[in-house]
Amino acid sequence: MTSLLTGPDAIDRCAWVGDDAEYRRYHDEEWGSPLHGDRRLFEKMSLEGFQAGLAWITILRKRPRFREVFAAFDPATVASFGEDDVERLMADAGIVRNRAKIEATIGNARLVRDMADGEFDELMWSFSPPASGASPASMAEVPGVTPESTAMSKELRRRGFRFVGPTTMYALMQSAGMVDDHIVGCWRG
Repeated sequence: MTSLLTGPDAIDRCAWVGDDAEYRRYHDEEWGSPLHGDRRLFEKMSLEGFQAGLAWITILRKRPRFREVFAAFDPATVASFGEDDVERLMADAGIVRNRAKIEATIGNARLVRDMADGEFDELMWSFSPPASGASPASMAEVPGVTPESTAMSKELRRRGFRFVGPTTMYALMQSAGMVDDHIVGCWRG
């Protein structure tokens, strides 16, 4: 498998982008860019949790609807959701209708809401490894789990968060710019 792909615009990108225009936009504008803020990281954690077992493009395409029905992922608002909201969300074909993931998102929102402003951001970024300065040479060098993502997962679970396994947390670390896994030769690398 090739690690780089030249797009229709003649730009070299990480090969996972494929030929999907939305993946190209996501790669070019979001993936690997440092993301801060309790709400923004809560959204990222929630969407990564919904992605478990699915392709990220599925979540990316449904993200506008997720944002709409989850009140732009405002932790205080989502924390106030009750059983009627769970049923409303279960009936919404525009999102991933998984009761356990919906309930976990609401429960996770309550945990974030109960933290001091900026505390969730600080907690998440505390697991970011020191920058190595070296980009992976190929997709084979990109891990699925790291000691840092395992530690993040363990601490979040200890605090009561759900759908925060080590692989899911490593995907969050990549997408939120806590690690830089753009392949050597990628224009973003």
